[in-house]
Amino acid sequence: MQASTPPLAGLAIPAPLAAETLPPDTESCDVIVVGFGIAGGCAALEAARAGARVLVLERGASHGGTSSLSGGHFYLGGGTAVQKATGHQDTAEEMAAYLIAASKQPDEAKIRAYASGSVEHFGWLEALGFQFERSYFAGKAVIQPGTEGLMYTGNEKVWPFREQARPAPRGHKVPVPGDTGGTRMVMDLLRARVDEAGAEVRLETGATRLITSQPDRVAGVAWKSFGATGRAKSGAVILATGGFVMNPAMVEKYTPALGSRLIALGTTHDDGLGIRLAQSAGAALDHMQEPFITAPFYPPPSLVTGLIVNKLGQRFVAEDSYHARTAYHVLQQPDKTAYLIVGSTHMAEQQMQLVPLKDGYDSVAEMERGLGVPPGSLMETMNRYNAYAAKGEDPDFGKHPDWLAPQDTGPWGVFDLSLGVALYAGFTLGGIRTSLDGEALRDDRSAIAGLYAAGACASNIAQDGNGYCSGTQLGEGSFFGRRAGRHAACAAAMASHRDKVSGGLGGGDIEARSHGPNGEQERRCL
Repeated sequence: MQASTPPLAGLAIPAPLAAETLPPDTESCDVIVVGFGIAGGCAALEAARAGARVLVLERGASHGGTSSLSGGHFYLGGGTAVQKATGHQDTAEEMAAYLIAASKQPDEAKIRAYASGSVEHFGWLEALGFQFERSYFAGKAVIQPGTEGLMYTGNEKVWPFREQARPAPRGHKVPVPGDTGGTRMVMDLLRARVDEAGAEVRLETGATRLITSQPDRVAGVAWKSFGATGRAKSGAVILATGGFVMNPAMVEKYTPALGSRLIALGTTHDDGLGIRLAQSAGAALDHMQEPFITAPFYPPPSLVTGLIVNKLGQRFVAEDSYHARTAYHVLQQPDKTAYLIVGSTHMAEQQMQLVPLKDGYDSVAEMERGLGVPPGSLMETMNRYNAYAAKGEDPDFGKHPDWLAPQDTGPWGVFDLSLGVALYAGFTLGGIRTSLDGEALRDDRSAIAGLYAAGACASNIAQDGNGYCSGTQLGEGSFFGRRAGRHAACAAAMASHRDKVSGGLGGGDIEARSHGPNGEQERRCL
């Protein structure tokens, strides 16, 4: 079929097509999943295992999406096999307490479900065909340098969170060395399991519009593959299309901080199309103004003992914070300017080379002049910091004693954390408002029948850089993708049954199979 297609970029919201206008021979299935990253793959697998006929549409030439670019951190806890093997106690209650404390506007139902289901989800991931190494990396790093299976990847040991929940490491890394590409191994295994489950995957094929039927129900998608176009009916559609960091118009509207002087983390398909498709059906959006932005200054960990000041010569954040939390607070400072000061005793060369060395100074007075801070301000700040650090205390920001050390021996090195100088990188966090089971929600929180969202195009646990933990995107994307897949399969079965009774335009036919050998599991997902 040849037909005009709507623009896919910018702020355009593609108008839905009416299901009633489709020809009788339009192809149909039970569940359509748009996007094959971690969320889409997990949604497709669970829907297929629940008995649904699943069609996956992926714009890229391969499965994996932006997920495949990441290092492979999954934020999991509650007493996983890796936590137990490495001697780290954790419970679902402590995990939930931490995530609630660290979230901007915590959705407690989602957080508690994620925490209580974390151990089962850990097992589900390993059942794809790999095993997290039963080992622990104790250093301060962005990601494990080797194949260690566990490390701290958030602010669990940072004040005030360490007083609100018992700290535990929850950053589970797949057994692939290095800081990028580890998730590709998981995605390859996920693709194999999706194929085994009988789902159909079409690459280089993207959704262009939703198909809707009355009353207010999503009933399929229009698609395009090179010059060919077509439509497919379904009982449910799951959007798992990634974020919008590569869409300049959306970035300018929602997260302008991502639009200049930093590196966008994503692929060309992170253009917000899924978000705009959901808007076309009436979906609300959450946390669209909140990006993840960071420029880690560690490793080496010795640099964490230094102090960070703004252009007024004042501290403003605990230096042992997770790197995105530090960056979040840097961007709140005057002119987005900040400096890390480290004495010669603790000075070391940066391993990631993201935050450049500005200069070295033989005296604090010389440093004040070099940085252009008010005379005497840095001397006062450093004297206070050093005096308390010598006693293992930080009454101002609660820096953990493990990282407190006086910076009283010159010469001093100064690293420039300022935006536009340090190499900041980021991606978007906001997206489609969803229920616990991934249903797309309107402003009044009513569910849009037949429409689901998961992954970076949906808003779930990760809400801002201030409370972000590495592994949240893969963790919540896979977890809530699974929930969306199960719920969508059941909803499609119910829609098919209603359409048969009423003679309407249904998607597929999974009614009989939804009560087959796995019927009990499938009924529970409702």
